[in-house]
Amino acid sequence: MFESITDKISRIFKNLRGLGKLSERNISEVLGEIRSALLSADVNFFVVNHFIQRVKTQCLGQTVIQNVTPEQQFVKIIFDEIARLLGNDHTPELSTHRPLKILMIGLHGSGKTTSTAKLAYFLKNKAKFSRPLAIGCDIYRPAAMDQLEVLSRQASIDCYIDRNINNAVDIAYAGLQYAEKNRHDLVIFDSAGRLQIDECLIEEIKDIKTKVQPDEVFLVADGALGQEAANIAKQFHEAVALTGIILTKLDGDMRAGAALSMKEVTGVPIRYMGTGEKIELLEIFHPSRIAQRILGMGDVVSLVEKAQEQVTEKEAKALEKKLKKGKFDLHDFLQQLQSIKKMGSIESLIQHLPGMHHLNASPEANHRIQRSEAIISSMTLKERSHPEIIDGSRRLRIAKGCGLPIQEVNTLLKNFKQMQVAMKKMKHSSFNPSTLLGR
Repeated sequence: MFESITDKISRIFKNLRGLGKLSERNISEVLGEIRSALLSADVNFFVVNHFIQRVKTQCLGQTVIQNVTPEQQFVKIIFDEIARLLGNDHTPELSTHRPLKILMIGLHGSGKTTSTAKLAYFLKNKAKFSRPLAIGCDIYRPAAMDQLEVLSRQASIDCYIDRNINNAVDIAYAGLQYAEKNRHDLVIFDSAGRLQIDECLIEEIKDIKTKVQPDEVFLVADGALGQEAANIAKQFHEAVALTGIILTKLDGDMRAGAALSMKEVTGVPIRYMGTGEKIELLEIFHPSRIAQRILGMGDVVSLVEKAQEQVTEKEAKALEKKLKKGKFDLHDFLQQLQSIKKMGSIESLIQHLPGMHHLNASPEANHRIQRSEAIISSMTLKERSHPEIIDGSRRLRIAKGCGLPIQEVNTLLKNFKQMQVAMKKMKHSSFNPSTLLGR
């Protein structure tokens, strides 16, 4: 995410090292480079100009702080201004009205139907909505309703589809009546999109909005569209008054233009972001954390939160107890591998670490986890608990069972033995997994 602009800004910051003081001359030179980096990332032209002017004004009026270098002051100003562009974490809370009604709108191909299911899944698991309902209002795109049904099953949420009604407004209203009758506390309307904004699309959305009176109107926008996404958001907002934006497809190297422009251009906060295809890969959009990622500072807070989601306090304490006794076995190792897999790809985890944005984890890293999981799964329960009994014949059987060369089995056991030695050294230390997870 944001690798291109992060690399450029990181190189610019490196050139600041050893800067004696902030002067109008050196500030102008650096800001010229930052301006080029932002424009090449498809940030809106007017947004870039206003951003540069604000940074310049602050730098020239900045009082020198004791024990802080000019470089550090400059980076802090840039960070604050990028965070401000993104929204400064002043994201409004969802309405307390029940059922909470959310209308999803956007262009065709932006990921609207997928985001409908993802948002329902997210709010069910994170905001404790007990009975979400997705309503399919797209009567134009072939298989749109089929897709919503499939995704709803994956998200374990209810879905309302009526293929006998050929009017989106009528479907939306019928779905709302169904939700109220069956006491659903969350209703998400998946409306139709177009390849471009047109009068028919806007009128249909307006009619749905008038009929169902949604509490929230979320625009689903493809983050890879760059500056165009901001223009689209502006047009939708002027037509139907958005309350939030969901940025999708942020798992690739997007150019950052959409994220850095949309809030400034529309005044509408980015509420959520999609970071992958899986149903659980939707996150709250935290402006300050995204600003950290853009500047190459990582996002350790989000990484810790991901870990907390995968490892319960009970599991963390159980692991701590085992470590203190020096009894870390292959059962525990497998559990840790599975937790890492649930947190995302190795590459996505690396991007959360400060200064690691330039590293590209090869697909081999993810494959290695899968192979290790396959090898351990081919062992008996006794072998997992007592790896020392795995002799040559057992290794051969395990290799055949998982379909991998015996060398792979030998490598895993060798690495695990080294890990066991390291774990035993922690036996008398103050190491506490619960503490690492923020508990």
